[in-house]
Amino acid sequence: MPAGYIEIDVELCKDCKLCMSVCPHQLIGTSDRLNQKGYYPAHFTEKNLKKEERRCTGCGLCAISCPEIAIEVYRA
Repeated sequence: MPAGYIEIDVELCKDCKLCMSVCPHQLIGTSDRLNQKGYYPAHFTEKNLKKEERRCTGCGLCAISCPEIAIEVYRA
């Protein structure tokens, strides 16, 4: 299975949680730090894992659902 990766622009994220609700593997959570606008942005939970250990497939559902276009999807 291909390993994907996402990057979230924390300054664009407004914590709407739409990306969290559509992720099939529940790999997006809420950060514990505020961004400059005062929101707790979304956080990719597999950010620090090696490529072989990731469960993200790069399906893109999170990026499609993001109204702020704050998510970039990378597929291996």
